[in-house]
Amino acid sequence: MTSTVELPVWLLVLVLAFAAIAALDRVLVPSARWYLRRRMERVVARLNKRLERPIQPFKLMRRQDMILRLVHDPAVSAAIADHAHEEGGREDVAFEKARSYAREIVPSFSATVYFGFAIRFARRLTQSFYKVRIAPHAPGREVVDRDSTVIFIMNHRSNMDYVLVTWLVADRSALSYAVGEWARVWPLSRLIRAMGAYFIRRGSRNQLYRRVLARYVQMSAQAGVTQAFFPEGGLSLDGRVQVPKVGLLSYIVQDFDAIGRDVVFVPVGIAYDRVLEDRVLVEAAAKGERKFRAGVLSICGFVLRMFWRLVRGRFPGFGSAAVAFGAPISLRAWIAGNGARPEALAGHLMEHVGAAVPILPVPLVAAAAPGVARAEVPAAVAAMTARLEAAGAVLMLEGDPVAEGLRALEKRGILEERDGIMQPVSGKEALLAFYASGVSQRLG
Repeated sequence: MTSTVELPVWLLVLVLAFAAIAALDRVLVPSARWYLRRRMERVVARLNKRLERPIQPFKLMRRQDMILRLVHDPAVSAAIADHAHEEGGREDVAFEKARSYAREIVPSFSATVYFGFAIRFARRLTQSFYKVRIAPHAPGREVVDRDSTVIFIMNHRSNMDYVLVTWLVADRSALSYAVGEWARVWPLSRLIRAMGAYFIRRGSRNQLYRRVLARYVQMSAQAGVTQAFFPEGGLSLDGRVQVPKVGLLSYIVQDFDAIGRDVVFVPVGIAYDRVLEDRVLVEAAAKGERKFRAGVLSICGFVLRMFWRLVRGRFPGFGSAAVAFGAPISLRAWIAGNGARPEALAGHLMEHVGAAVPILPVPLVAAAAPGVARAEVPAAVAAMTARLEAAGAVLMLEGDPVAEGLRALEKRGILEERDGIMQPVSGKEALLAFYASGVSQRLG
């Protein structure tokens, strides 16, 4: 027992390496996980004291546990069996496919990333680009049951929508977004998952995939997770609020239990004096297809140019960005009065979203100034403002909106004075119409 054993150096190194791995796997890693988990629980407990709607335990589940819960859900199991029968294959193969869909969809929320980094970054970014304006809350916000699931329904004007709304509701709860394929790029995808967003394949006709997605959305709603939907399904190409797609809303309506937790929809209208992607969107609208020419390099180049101007103090900003919240709409009350009709509900919600979209100086001047002499622009704007007020529009026109709107449009080479009349610059007619269309839509 006490005799000496000689070993080659390479074998000794191998034994020590395996021992270190075993110690790491059995002792250090579990201890580190326990420490990080306790730390996260303390962070969440502190956050929940100040949040209007505490972070739900469902959102804090380990990602692997959530995936297992999703793929073993009875509805998903039935969909797996149906898929195997339709394809003439084995159920274990269909199960693996469902699990791959679940891995693709399920997020891995981190309260530290969301509240420690994302909120601060979002606030700093938006306030660097825009003067952020928030309309007074519509009546009814204070009577929303704290146990209900809140879903923000928004128009989609820019990819800045995610950033803007995320920090504006940071005092209420942590939002969970549905994000398209555009963000499924490493390392962006890791950050987005850590912020609680889940990925979806827009337009997918695969029934197994759609069932897995539906159950995740339904389970989130049942657990009270605060969510944000863009029913338009993509950015508006013409500046108007688009006809909604039923998609995610239909999943919520199909699974709704009138006796259980209520779902409350909060309409949110978003508007900008300048939409970052305006030229790309106008070009896509002219081609009649949702294919954007802007690549990753051009986007990065634009961001770096703006950042360099900001650092040098030569960045004038993009004007205002405004958000208005409409009156909450109870799903329980809606179904009681109108039945479980997702299409009708989607149209009703988007009407309220359209009514909440704020009117800002640049869109207002873009709608009122063309064809008018410069000296008469203030009168034309005043007349249009009166019509908007009569229509119940949300006006956010601080300072001198005429001077602000004209300055922005002329500086960008969109509007000019020709023969004493304000007219769109040649080749920029579509861009001017893009900004004016939201005001025109609000006036019917």
